[in-house]
Amino acid sequence: MSETPFTISIPDEKLQLLRKKLELATLPDELEDSGTQYGAPLGDIHRIVARWQDGYDWREHEAQLNAELPQFTRDIEVDGHGVLNIHYIHQKGDAADAIPLLFVHGWPGGFFEVRKLLPLLRQSSPEHPSFHVVALSLPGFGFSTAPTKKGFGLSQYAEVPSRVRSMYEILTSRTGFAQANARPWYNEYVTQGGDWGYARPGSSPHIPAAPFLYHLLGWYTPTEKADLKRTIDFQQNSMGYMTMQSTKPQTLGYGLADSPVGLLAWIYEKLVAWSDKYPWEDDEGSPYSLKPGVW
Repeated sequence: MSETPFTISIPDEKLQLLRKKLELATLPDELEDSGTQYGAPLGDIHRIVARWQDGYDWREHEAQLNAELPQFTRDIEVDGHGVLNIHYIHQKGDAADAIPLLFVHGWPGGFFEVRKLLPLLRQSSPEHPSFHVVALSLPGFGFSTAPTKKGFGLSQYAEVPSRVRSMYEILTSRTGFAQANARPWYNEYVTQGGDWGYARPGSSPHIPAAPFLYHLLGWYTPTEKADLKRTIDFQQNSMGYMTMQSTKPQTLGYGLADSPVGLLAWIYEKLVAWSDKYPWEDDEGSPYSLKPGVW
């Protein structure tokens, strides 16, 4: 299970096919004054597709990712699902006593989510700790192998990092952390995860009795009531994607695998809606949905 250096290198024929599909794309119409009520606005999708066709240089961004992010792969066996080749970033912290950190993305997302944070996490400062960072591509995301058998769920996603003889092996093998900090409690690492990424080794989601009773009886403050209303609205008006992805992913997959514009719209809507009015630039958001036949 040794690690292998990895460089992003999309074949030219994949990029040529992407350009052809963008040229041939047929976009739908849109109801007047609908905004984001029914999904990704037509004007936004038109703008990004035009940018991809004229101005966006994949090779430039590919080279930037390779220069900024030290990438590797290694084979990991998952019970009942065989061997998966897992892609990850591994960057050593600047401080000698840096803390090993496992960074795990969710959906929609990928290993590149750590890109802006990585220099800050590595930084040595008297005001905050420094970290040795491993950022995984979950199975089926980025450049990691996708599972091919049914039943690959949260427990299997959580199993992946623990199957690297222990993730601690990756986090410490090239950092000297284990040798520099030979205390028992340092034979561990900290984790960060969002969405799917919260499923980490040792996690077991549960609902404590007291909060459940609190929820059942409805003893809410005004702020909590507003939050609950927002949650109910989300469940009623924004959960269609999850129902489709979790029940009939094969049917959905035909459109998303074949149409770069379809994949763009599917991911763009959630990326914008879930990022608290973050001012996305089109090029910055493109790696989430511009996937030239690979991720």
